[in-house]
Amino acid sequence: MAVSSTLVRAARRSKHLTQARLAELTGIDQASVSHHERGRDAAYSTVDRLLAGAGHRLYAAPTRRDDAASAAEAIRGYLRVDDADRALRALIQLNDNLTAEHGLVRGILGLTEPEPTGDPVWDAAIAALVAWRLKEERVPLPEWVNNPDRKLSVPVVFRVDPADPAPEPGDVPNEFAERGILAWADTFASV
Repeated sequence: MAVSSTLVRAARRSKHLTQARLAELTGIDQASVSHHERGRDAAYSTVDRLLAGAGHRLYAAPTRRDDAASAAEAIRGYLRVDDADRALRALIQLNDNLTAEHGLVRGILGLTEPEPTGDPVWDAAIAALVAWRLKEERVPLPEWVNNPDRKLSVPVVFRVDPADPAPEPGDVPNEFAERGILAWADTFASV
């Protein structure tokens, strides 16, 4: 479940709006937009107004699981402190969250476009994971998973440990291979 600051920031950026422009569109001062995006609590009506200003709506879903945008935020934080193991754990947790839900609720967990993690390999891996798990349920894919910025032009073996062997093509889910991420399907198997 994404916190409202993550949702507002993702909605604003998905429409290529500056904080100042969102403030103009909503009648909320730019300082308040900035404060909210940095985590200051806001009333439901304020969050709804900010999202509407970016052309989005706020919906509730019957889940308490974190979505792709929240996972990307966690991964970005772990990568900043050079903790690839915890970043991988956050990606696996996203997988677990997606596979625990079904139908529309699974789709909702992948709906909000995550902000970039700062590493194109991880951005492509998040998109691949969401595409893989949503396709399993025959849920329509959000546009962001097919964004060219979330695909690598040269395939990369997805490794956290340099000693990890490269997977054979048959061991890589299609959605990962399509985005240039050579990751073992077993990486995401429940244990």
